[in-house]
Amino acid sequence: MIDLKHISTKAGISLAIVALFSAGNKIDKASDISEILESQVITEQLPTTVNKAFKQGEVLTYRMHYGMLNAGVAVLEVKPDLIEVNGRKVYHIVGSGYTIGSTDWFFKVRDRYETYMDKDAMLPWLFVRRVDEGGYKFSQDYSFNHYTKKVDIGNNEKFDVPAGVQDMVSAFYSARNMDLSNAKAGDLFSITCFVDKEIWPLKIKFIGKETIETDIGKVRCLKFRPIVQKGRVFKKEEDLNVWISDDDNHLPMRVKANVLIGSIKMDITSAKNLANPLAKAD
Repeated sequence: MIDLKHISTKAGISLAIVALFSAGNKIDKASDISEILESQVITEQLPTTVNKAFKQGEVLTYRMHYGMLNAGVAVLEVKPDLIEVNGRKVYHIVGSGYTIGSTDWFFKVRDRYETYMDKDAMLPWLFVRRVDEGGYKFSQDYSFNHYTKKVDIGNNEKFDVPAGVQDMVSAFYSARNMDLSNAKAGDLFSITCFVDKEIWPLKIKFIGKETIETDIGKVRCLKFRPIVQKGRVFKKEEDLNVWISDDDNHLPMRVKANVLIGSIKMDITSAKNLANPLAKAD
């Protein structure tokens, strides 16, 4: 059976990571956010990033296929209300989903990923991960201090991180705000993440423009290819491709991955409360 954890964290499907999330009990971390922000000594001003890609209340839904099998559903939600603590406004973003049908019978996935992301700096303060994949379970709670450039993962473990580091979920939303207006085929874009106690530089290559058919219509897209490690999960570097809408939303519309033991495909099925018009083709 395919190891979903290794695909999500090490193989470069960070733009599709939410396809592996699933619903769990709600985790109330507002008090933790308050403690994190109020305990941090402000030594410098954080950068300001204008977010025009998404807004509060956005909900994206995806269908997940494993080969010909309709394997699951994934949902990404930006909660409607901002959290305001110590003068900072914070998005609460949740990735959730579940396996369905026969997949749920032989490899049940019940995961939940959350990020609490600064509205103005577009940086994470707290990352929450609850994993249950085929009976394999673990939890992560990472608190980020962007003033001291450290991540506290608990048990008295702290890691030095570079400025602007993202978590697995905030990276997805940060990437949606990249300026792609002058992108040319072959251009590389990168974003730095902290994943499983490691600094992980995600790099994606722009391939070109393509119009695709989806459940929500025919959409003009930008096609990207994350740079992945050959041999571990993928046979070739071109085995993972991502299509995002060619508009200011930069919505992931489709992800296709050919892995060593099959193929994975994620398609958008619903997009609600978008910040901008979708680039639908006539």
